[in-house]
Amino acid sequence: MSWWGKIIGGTFGFMAGGPLGALLGAALGHQFDSGLKQFDALPPGETERTQTAFFAASFSVMGHVAKADGHVSRDEIELARQVMSQMRLNEQQRRLAINLFNEGKATDFPLDAVLAQLRQECHRRATLLQMFLEIQLHAAYADGELHPEEKRLLLHVFERLGFSAAEFAHLEALVQGARHFGDGAETTPRPDRLQVAYAILGVAAEAEDAEVKRTYRRLMNQHHPDKLVSRGLPEEMVKLATDKTIEIKAAYEMVKKARGMR
Repeated sequence: MSWWGKIIGGTFGFMAGGPLGALLGAALGHQFDSGLKQFDALPPGETERTQTAFFAASFSVMGHVAKADGHVSRDEIELARQVMSQMRLNEQQRRLAINLFNEGKATDFPLDAVLAQLRQECHRRATLLQMFLEIQLHAAYADGELHPEEKRLLLHVFERLGFSAAEFAHLEALVQGARHFGDGAETTPRPDRLQVAYAILGVAAEAEDAEVKRTYRRLMNQHHPDKLVSRGLPEEMVKLATDKTIEIKAAYEMVKKARGMR
């Protein structure tokens, strides 16, 4: 049964508590302090459990990051709704995502505890956690810029999930590049678009062809939708991963053509 199937079946207690379980319960409007223990027999690595944790953390932390600069802008709310649309959530799932987003805006939101449980539920799978971080970066850039408080908070999120400041800089460049690469193919001057393509791949324009190829293959492997789902990405988020592979491939093709690579 899918993670959503278990929730609508009333068995969301398989989260076995913790801050994410509490957030999920609040967002669902249920009180489930009793009855959690009956689900403890489920294997801790079960895919549905990881998918539920990823979904709950994604939207609640997104709300927390949006509030970091003191207010939640219309752009940030719209970005959250765009993510929901990309995921093709049904009405019930959309309401749950909005409720989780609002839970994240609360002043007593337990960020560190949420991140610790997410890391545990994802079994420290770097590719899955990286997808989570990319979603948060896209949300933070929804209004076109990364505010100092948002950056400070995101650096903290990266650190708590086991990522370095250098990895933050790389993912930030990838997200910034993607924002300017997908659209504007006709209006953006080619040299600028080529520079953005290098940023998406995370390689310097002076890099050897072999390094460009290695980096491209690694990125495609990291964002492969089927692999991410098998590691715990909710199936509703497959479209996000697919869009990312399309961006990476388009960037690589542009760099390859500019270099005359085969």
